[in-house]
Amino acid sequence: MPTPLMPKATAVWLIEKTALTFTQIADFCGMHPLEVQAIADGEVAQGIVGYDPVANAQVTAEEIRRCEADSNLRLKLAATALPAPKRLRGSRYTPVAKRNDRPDAIAFLLRSYPQLTEAQVGKLLGTTKETSRRCATVRTGTAPTSSRATR
Repeated sequence: MPTPLMPKATAVWLIEKTALTFTQIADFCGMHPLEVQAIADGEVAQGIVGYDPVANAQVTAEEIRRCEADSNLRLKLAATALPAPKRLRGSRYTPVAKRNDRPDAIAFLLRSYPQLTEAQVGKLLGTTKETSRRCATVRTGTAPTSSRATR
């Protein structure tokens, strides 16, 4: 179950402002009931300022009242209207031994399946059209050679 933002500070606020049981607070905050009891006794989290989950739209006041009335019920996080953040995958390190695998794969595809376009090869192998175009010209020998390579 997902936990609220800043669970200890949320637990401090729930202990101070509501009549929820330690078990309900512990389940909501992802903590152990004894840890919540230690917070209530002042043994733990002495300097932590309470974090209001109602003001931050993590739980509704009606949900708190509903759970205060019945100690068997559990608090649930409110559904957020914000879209979930997309995980951006950046470029990753490619070991030296594998750096020639992609050009070799491009050359194999272009040799074995000449009907494929550069865009199709790019989608299959996760490369750009320009890279596949370069690999095709280097493999077929139509690319101009540099003066350093001939020395």
